[in-house]
This record gives sequence, C-alpha cells and structure tokens, in this order.
Amino acid sequence: MKTSVPLCIDLDGTLLNSDLLLESAFTQFKETPLSALHWPRWLAEGKANLKAKIAERVELDIATLPYNTKLLAFLRVQKAQGRRLVLVTASHRKFAEPIAKHLGLFDEVLATGSGCNLAGIHKAEVLVERYGEHGFDYAGNAAVDVAVWRHARRAIVVNAGSSVIKQASAVCEIEQIFNSNKKSWQHWVKALRLYQWLKNGLIFVPLGAGHAWDQPDKLLLALLAFLSFGLCASSVYLLNDLLDLSADRCHPRKCHRPFAAGKLPIAQGIAAIPLLLITAFGLSLLINPGFTATLTAYYVFTLAYSLRLKQVLMLDAIVLAGLYTLRIIAGAVAVHIVPSFWLLAFSMFLFLSLALIKRYAELLTLQERGELSARGRGYHVDDLGVLQSLGGAAGYLAVLVLALYINSETSRMLYGQPMVIWLLCPALLYWISRAWLVTHRGEMHDDPILFALTDSHSRYVLLACVLIFLGAMPK
Repeated sequence: MKTSVPLCIDLDGTLLNSDLLLESAFTQFKETPLSALHWPRWLAEGKANLKAKIAERVELDIATLPYNTKLLAFLRVQKAQGRRLVLVTASHRKFAEPIAKHLGLFDEVLATGSGCNLAGIHKAEVLVERYGEHGFDYAGNAAVDVAVWRHARRAIVVNAGSSVIKQASAVCEIEQIFNSNKKSWQHWVKALRLYQWLKNGLIFVPLGAGHAWDQPDKLLLALLAFLSFGLCASSVYLLNDLLDLSADRCHPRKCHRPFAAGKLPIAQGIAAIPLLLITAFGLSLLINPGFTATLTAYYVFTLAYSLRLKQVLMLDAIVLAGLYTLRIIAGAVAVHIVPSFWLLAFSMFLFLSLALIKRYAELLTLQERGELSARGRGYHVDDLGVLQSLGGAAGYLAVLVLALYINSETSRMLYGQPMVIWLLCPALLYWISRAWLVTHRGEMHDDPILFALTDSHSRYVLLACVLIFLGAMPK
C-alpha cells in the first residue's frame, strides 16, 4: 500500500553495519600513520571539517561494505510500493552519494558537507524544514536519533539496545524494529581470536627445554606470561582487523570476521584495544621487568607488522617467524632460563617455513579465484613456486639444526641418552614435508600451527616427539 509520507533512513549503524568516519579514519591511518597528528586540529574546526578532510584523502570500496540485509529487503518492498526514500546521514557526501547510487533505492541524499554535521538536532531541523513536523518516518539506531524521532511520524529502530528503543517509544510510535538475534559475546570470542592463544603455548617451551616443569614458581610465572601475551595478542588482532577492513571483505574467509562483516561496532573495538593492552602490561609487571621489555618489543613489532611490514615482500614472513621465536624468548625471560642458541635457531627456521606455508596457501586461494596478486601484500601468484622452494628449504634447515644439536655438548649435559633424539629428525622431516604437500593441494585452510593441533597425523607426530624426549632420559 503506497504512502505519501517519505521514509528517511540513517546510514551509519542503520543501513550500514559500520561507521564510515571510523572506517575512513582507519584507512587513512593505515596508509599514512602520521596523518593522525592532524585529526585534533581538524576536529577543533568542527566534526564536519574532520569528516571532510579525511574524506578528501581516502577511498572506500562501496560495494563491499557490510549493509543491513534485512533493512535493505524492507526498503526494496517500500520502493516497489512507490514510497519516497531519502538517505539522510551524518557521513560525508563523498561516501553517501556513491552508496545511494550503488543501492539504487533512494530518491534523495542528504549528507554532511563542508559546513554542518548532519546529525541529531541538525538532522531533525533539515527534515522538519523539508517535510514538516511529523511529516516523515525515520529509521535510526542510536540515542542521537531520538532528537529526530521526536519530530517524526513513526520510527523504525535498527540495531539498538533496549535503552534506545525505550527512548524512541517515548517520543514516537515505533513501526518496526530490526535487530540482530545473535549474541555479541560469540562475535567477541571470534574477534579476540582466543583459539590463537594456542600459539602462546610456545612460552612454555623454555620450561620443557630447561627441564623445569617440576618447579611451581616457574610454572606460575609461565602461566602469567601466557595470559599476558594472549591479551596483548588479542589487542593486536583487533587493531589488525580494523586496519584491514577493506582487504578482509575481499577475502573468501576473512570477510566473515566480526568487524569486516559488521557484526561488532568499530567503536567497541577501539575501546577494547587499550583495555586489553593495559591489562596485559599490568600482568607483565607482576612477572619481571625483562618480560615487560620483551612484551613491549613484541607489541612494537606486531604493530609495525600490521601498519607496514606485512606489505613488504618476504620481510613479512621473516617478521612472523621472529614473532614466534620472540614468544619463546619471552617464556625464557619470564622463568629466568637462558634460551640456547640451538633452540632459537631451530625455531627461527621452523617458523619461517610455517610463515611461508601461510603465504603460499593464501596465494593458492587467489589463483583458484583467478586473481593475480594479494591485496595489501607484496606477493603475486607467480611467486608460488619460489615460496614453496624457500619454505621447504627453511623447514629442512630446522631439522639440520636439530641434528647438529644432538651431537653437541649441550645435549649430552641435558639427556642421559641424547642419541635417542635422532628419532626426532625423521619425524619432523615427515611432518614438514606433509604440511607442504597438504598446502600444495589446497587443503591448508587454517594457520599452519592451528592445523598442526587439529590434524590427526600432526597429533601422532607430536605424541611420538614427546615419547622420544622421554626416551632420551632428561636429566
């Protein structure tokens, strides 16, 4: 049934499960980190000026943005019935107009320009001036929209909490409510990558290598270090996701990440990052200053990796290998055990091989999709053969380091039967070779370390390695 009352729709958080100011700010920050120094000055001249300055310097992929599919379906029905639809948003016109053109639903676009920030009371004034008091319906999502609903005929409330719904019902008749039913805690579990904390199990390696499992004080320190590293890593994962929104949305699997898919508000991610960091470094202070310094180095390198280094050909893989090795160093520092040269050399070569497996798997996926290069990376699908050669060589070098260690004075001091450790060499040769074959066949869909924990063959190899170490009779 056709109605002559226009329906005005908000963009950020309503039609779009995201915030374009925050998205564009992260995009600019990723491209030119020092640009953030200008934001306070731009904001001092008004929020509209800040939006305009950032919009001038940033391009967004309009087609891949996380649109509210349920609301879009409702709007298409309204459009088919001949209703006038107006996109009215506080986002900058540079983004709003291409979005309206892409969707093909709107008769008019009202957006923030270089003057007034079209939000709250300012948005209400513009709509009342155009359509009269209670002469329009309005779809919004936040408390700031109550100022608009107060002058609207009816309200459509989208992705809002109970408090906003209550405020909207107090000033306006609610026509419909669109809310996501899935609980946000499930998205937070995914966003924090709690399963990735398994990688931090490397912190316990020095305890095992130093035969100190039976010392409760050292075990407690290692557990605190594990928790501290996990919280720090989760903060980095959140930051990385916010910096990679556009690239993730073009990836077949990463597009389902909570922030890229619009399942979690970007503002909540921004708030969570410092909270996780403060907690992580607070725990580190309970361990010792050396561990805090190591955690700081880890954070600096991961931040550099997220902002720039992961875009540099091969350097990204070397940095990844170094970050894995840094976990072992952190574990050693936490429990006051000096890591051996053999352990660090072995881990660096092994994790370089695994890092190259990860890049190889990503490029193979792109090749299958007919794409030529990885977006935001320095790799091309033609590099597949070279990466396979380099990765296999790095893995075999790790086995060579292990073989040399077995013949060293260090192993004879730590094990009653060090020659038994030779059995680790064929076990690792098998596992590394199989991991690369699985990757080459396109069956490596996860991080290789997580793959090792879920793959049955890998678990058998791990069990065999434990039995071999026990058979070597640690002293």
